[in-house]
Amino acid sequence: MLVGISNHQLRQSLSLAVTVEKCIAEVALPTSSSLARIHGQLEVGLHQGGRRLTPQRRRVLDLFESIGSGIHLSAEEVHRQLLEANSKVSLATIYRTLRLLVEMGFLHELEISDGGHRFELASHDHPDHHHLVCVRCGRTEEFESKPVLEAGRSAAERIGFQLIESTLNVRALCPSCQRPSTTNVH
Repeated sequence: MLVGISNHQLRQSLSLAVTVEKCIAEVALPTSSSLARIHGQLEVGLHQGGRRLTPQRRRVLDLFESIGSGIHLSAEEVHRQLLEANSKVSLATIYRTLRLLVEMGFLHELEISDGGHRFELASHDHPDHHHLVCVRCGRTEEFESKPVLEAGRSAAERIGFQLIESTLNVRALCPSCQRPSTTNVH
């Protein structure tokens, strides 16, 4: 057992890593023209804020573009993927870059139950979606619900807010974590 990590947690983390690897391998790579367009948008946004498009920022965005929407990665998973691709970038740089890409609207951030965060590519085709998040292993699945979207619109309209986004994060236990060998979460 690693310090502070049970064998079950380690198995769950390895299982999640394999799942992410499979998803990444199955997704078609974006075209060079779509990457050029996104890089251009990022470069303009950074320039307006007095920043520049560094190779590290480009690589982080390229990773999310290559896996597409619907895949949720932690900062540590992004770091590992980039190191495996021989990109030398520190974990601190990954955290700063993810925060910046969220602020600029290129990524969405999902807070999970253990205080961790996962990130996904922002998609204009799929803006109002929701997440089932396993409180034990962090597995994240997306779903859509028109009633949730309508409830958000209705509440915003009734109170005088302008709706920007309507999302719901549902905390649950995935099928693997519901097995009898695990203890219940309170």
